[in-house]
Amino acid sequence: MIIKSNIKEAFRSLYSSKQRTILALIGIIIGIGAVISMVSIGKIVQNESLKGFKALGTDILTIQNNYSPQKNPSSNKSDIRLKDILYIPSQCDAIEKVSPFIVSGDSVSFKGKKIESGSIIGVTESYFEISKVKISKGRAISDLDKYYNFCVLGNNIYEKVSKIQIDNIIGEKIKIGRNIFIIIGFAEKKPLGVFSFFDINESVFIEINRFMRMGNKGEISNITAKIKPGVDQITAKSQIIDYFKKLTKANNSVNILNPEEIIAQMEKQMQLYTLFLGAIGSISLLVGGVGVMNVMLVSVTERSKEIGLRRALGARRKDIRGQFLVEAITLSIIGGIFGIILGVGISFIIAYFVKWDFLISYNAIALGVIVSSAVGIFFGLYPAHQASKLDPIVTLRTG
Repeated sequence: MIIKSNIKEAFRSLYSSKQRTILALIGIIIGIGAVISMVSIGKIVQNESLKGFKALGTDILTIQNNYSPQKNPSSNKSDIRLKDILYIPSQCDAIEKVSPFIVSGDSVSFKGKKIESGSIIGVTESYFEISKVKISKGRAISDLDKYYNFCVLGNNIYEKVSKIQIDNIIGEKIKIGRNIFIIIGFAEKKPLGVFSFFDINESVFIEINRFMRMGNKGEISNITAKIKPGVDQITAKSQIIDYFKKLTKANNSVNILNPEEIIAQMEKQMQLYTLFLGAIGSISLLVGGVGVMNVMLVSVTERSKEIGLRRALGARRKDIRGQFLVEAITLSIIGGIFGIILGVGISFIIAYFVKWDFLISYNAIALGVIVSSAVGIFFGLYPAHQASKLDPIVTLRTG
């Protein structure tokens, strides 16, 4: 009953000083909203980052060349050659297909107008199947294209080119560096995840042998391999490692990651990222906490006569302390509720405009309730303690 009456009194007190209450609430709302939105956005980014990679399936291995000049000081190039990579399926029974690729940067222009592009990618025919890159129109790169200047555009590059020429661009010429290529197709838009070595939408694809003849200095440092149905990943990894060890110039080693390992590593990194965002957002809670303390200290000063009267009628110090502490917690929880609404709203708006899947972080909502209560307790303790220390005789005489 005492707590219930304290809550009613808290609402009456906060309502009677609306201006101060609103100012304090703004601080709490912004603080909680910042924490909720940052944690929620971190969760949304994590989901978007992993979504594309999970879509590749569990039958994909990522092979990374650990080449280092220190291992082979006499050479500036990796010992892993393209033909060594292409032999993997014939030498490893567990592997169905491999897809090496080389990433480089170069200028791209169409009809004399420069096109901003992310990367020029040298790929094999199997790249599009393994990486699940779908062709929207035209066709994909073929292994036979090593003798021709053919290219496939990422979706964003296609849209930029389409602004220059509205009509069908398949068969049109595009300049990459000093070379003229013919556009044979363009890819569908593909979500970008942090696991990606490049943005597929902002890339131009050409056959890997043709890419290497252009004088690009990029090394084949990344390979994706598709495991045959029914073969476990451990067997596939073991065969690939043994194969590279048998190469005549195996001065370099390879690091092989399966999807579960990559996803686990990325989830740990994204969790740290989310915690970091939450920590930054929580700094703004200090402003809200100071606002709560300010409102409560002013309330104690204005209600000193009421406090003295209650003490004179038998109220104990802990009763006065509890009354003001409940008021501070009530103020913080009200701000926390509106802060949660604000934080979820901001997350939804960002996800909507960036076209990400909207996710509600229930942990973040629970965190908002806990933090708002903790702010009320922490910043309300001092004013409540000050109120309980007031001398009833002095307050009644001066009030």
